[in-house]
Amino acid sequence: MLFPTLAFGVFFLFVYFTAWSLERENGRRKLFLLLASWFFYAQWDWRFVALLIASAILNWGVAVLVARRPADRRAWLVGLGVAVNLLILGVFKYYGFFVEQAGDLLTRFGWERDLPLLQIVLPVGISFFTFQGISYVVDVHRGKTPLARSLLDVMLLMSFFPHLVAGPIVRASDLLPQFDRVPRLTREMAAHGLLLICWGLFKKTVIASELSVRLVDPVFFDPSAYGTWDLVAAVYGYAVQIYCDFSAYSDMAIGIAALLGYSFPRNFDQPYRASSMQDFWRRWHISLSSWLRDYLYVPLGGGRKGLARSCLNVFVTMLLGGLWHGAAWTFVAWGALHGGVQVVERLGRSVLGPGRGPPAWLGVLITFHIVCLGWILFRAETFPMAMEVLTGLGRFEPATLVTPFLLVLIVGGLAMHWLPPRAIEGVATWLKPAPSLTMGLLVGAAILLVEAVRPDGVAPFIYFQF
Repeated sequence: MLFPTLAFGVFFLFVYFTAWSLERENGRRKLFLLLASWFFYAQWDWRFVALLIASAILNWGVAVLVARRPADRRAWLVGLGVAVNLLILGVFKYYGFFVEQAGDLLTRFGWERDLPLLQIVLPVGISFFTFQGISYVVDVHRGKTPLARSLLDVMLLMSFFPHLVAGPIVRASDLLPQFDRVPRLTREMAAHGLLLICWGLFKKTVIASELSVRLVDPVFFDPSAYGTWDLVAAVYGYAVQIYCDFSAYSDMAIGIAALLGYSFPRNFDQPYRASSMQDFWRRWHISLSSWLRDYLYVPLGGGRKGLARSCLNVFVTMLLGGLWHGAAWTFVAWGALHGGVQVVERLGRSVLGPGRGPPAWLGVLITFHIVCLGWILFRAETFPMAMEVLTGLGRFEPATLVTPFLLVLIVGGLAMHWLPPRAIEGVATWLKPAPSLTMGLLVGAAILLVEAVRPDGVAPFIYFQF
């Protein structure tokens, strides 16, 4: 069940009116939202609802045991909880990849073996709810979040349908306190939520979908068939597509949660205006980058053990962040590129000193093109296909796919990074005093306009596969 569909619209209207009818009965409201979330998840594959429930019970139980033990006797329990979470993630997401790599390695040494290769279906959103479970257990151990009042709260934390399948990764410290109190829906929250939903619909169904179907998919399917201008446009187009696709999901998730009375953290902050790779990761998929920082980079030692160790830690963190995105060497290479560039930036700052380096505009230009180089690895299914894109950049042939309409979408998708940083919030504040009828008419008109200009059909969000 995808957000920009009629089926989801009917589902959400039912959830919205039922949830607010239970406003004064917070326990029943949470139970209803949990059941609705399981129904939402079951539309992909009902069998994996059991996995979602088991994961929540696991993390709730481990957190209870951790909270009951003295601080100096918790480490093994926390480690066990994290290990089991990673084992579940590894079996579903990486089993086939590692078995294939092990088979290739044995063959190279002359020890060819038929290893058991199972066809395991990847549950939608497993990376997101697994990381949420890990952060809950670790934060209870660190004292950053209190123990949840009930198993119901932990299940809803991990299953809440707005962010379940593609984030943002909402931490227990942000969401559990909201579950403890009866939610309220202010006019500002409603205006902000509706605007985010409309903006997300436009980015996903118009910009991302048009670029995908008309430009990016054909070029990356057979890069050797196209020349420089089509390839350059496809690389820039994919940069815009993946931003509009993923940020659209986050916008709609935040907006849907706001209409139900809950607040999610911002997940994107104009990433293509970043002046360094470190700055890019402060702006791109913020819930993941902050998760990797707090639960991987900092435990590895962060920047506390000198420059060399800091460089190693950031490289390992980004390498594993690349592997998190998918079980393929192209994702590992993508993470290595991002980690390697951050190492170079750190070494440069240590030599030149803080605040010394290229001017901001040049830093933005360089960073954006390094990110685009990474997107080639991210989008290409294999290394040979990525190399075909790179070598084809020198094949000067007439463009066959690029049209003025596609150029407008690419330029517009990049230009939105130079809008006022909190433009949606500003418009929501301006709309807040408007009568409900006026606001409803404006939102309805916006949705009808998007529906009129968007192409037929809705492709799954890119990050559903992660």
